[in-house]
Amino acid sequence: MNLKINRLQHIGIPIVNIEASQAFYERLGFKVAMQSTFMHQGAQGKVTMMELREITIELYQMPEPELSSIKQRAAGRIDHIAFDVDDIEGTFALLTDEGFAVVEETPVFLNFWQKGCRYFYILGPDGERLEFCQIL
Repeated sequence: MNLKINRLQHIGIPIVNIEASQAFYERLGFKVAMQSTFMHQGAQGKVTMMELREITIELYQMPEPELSSIKQRAAGRIDHIAFDVDDIEGTFALLTDEGFAVVEETPVFLNFWQKGCRYFYILGPDGERLEFCQIL
């Protein structure tokens, strides 16, 4: 098999309140690239594509009857999205100062890559984990 994959196109995140999630990602610097609706089992859902340089996140809100099932979708839910940063300490301080829900008390070191990496998570409005990582 000679499958050619060019790059990661987008990451889809099921959310409960599209307006709250859109505002959250805008605070991180993302901009709305596209908004639309879709039909699912006869009801209308909403979708917003958010972009930051080459990163695209799809926020999708299922129609009302489906909302309660979002929290139950643990097996298919993305564990985390990782963003590469150049200054982990500065990023940590900035997001902490801006009031984001930072999970760790300080960036964590892992013995990954050649010289290791440091990371921390913040939580989004629906509990999604966003990792900020600096490869050392």
